[in-house]
Amino acid sequence: MDTIKFNDKGSIKMVAHRGVSGLEKQNTCPAFELAGKKSYYGIETDVHVTKDGKFILAHDSALKFFTDSELVIEETDFDELRAIRMKGINGGDVRDDLFLPTLEEYIGICKKYDKQAVLELKNSIFREKVWEIADKTKELGWIDRVTFIAFSRQDLLYLRERYPEADAQLLIGYCTEADIEFMVENKFDADLYNECLTKEKVERLHEAGIKVNVWTVNTLEEAKKMQDFGVDMITTNILE
Repeated sequence: MDTIKFNDKGSIKMVAHRGVSGLEKQNTCPAFELAGKKSYYGIETDVHVTKDGKFILAHDSALKFFTDSELVIEETDFDELRAIRMKGINGGDVRDDLFLPTLEEYIGICKKYDKQAVLELKNSIFREKVWEIADKTKELGWIDRVTFIAFSRQDLLYLRERYPEADAQLLIGYCTEADIEFMVENKFDADLYNECLTKEKVERLHEAGIKVNVWTVNTLEEAKKMQDFGVDMITTNILE
């Protein structure tokens, strides 16, 4: 099995959602590595803060949604989370290479393959932790190649306090004029749910100087529709 090729995509930039999560376990180093070896512009993932204040990557706080564990990231220390091993995307045996990655491992893979890091800040974290995450990407020499994304407006505003020029996108479903005003005022681009998008909405965002990333698009039919709308980026599990 391989990715589904989206040929003639023009200038659209493709982002691997949680790595190539259609082929490998989401948000793991193998999923990131696979994305790195392919033609993706960027690799997306999600960063959480553990109980002891460290950073670890996973989509959901509750591990029961993708492991056999009942632990919750924000209620568990890093070392206990790190010790967990997971089954592959299609089940089978637990694999030693499937564990919750660190921020350093993820950025290292992005650097190795020269990919944009698309990093979602999860669960409305504190100002100091937002800064610490951004500081870490700077320390690793990659902050200029990181796009920070979040549903939490406050987290993005915290980011702006310390890194006013950092690339950032507001995750949002239906986009209102008030949302557009907020993004323009704070220099955020848009990361929108594809089912809420229209060509007119993309045109309005572009008129305001806002780039449009769209999630999560997994069929060629939908990708071509988004292309017709004029989006700048497509986040996907399986298209390439």
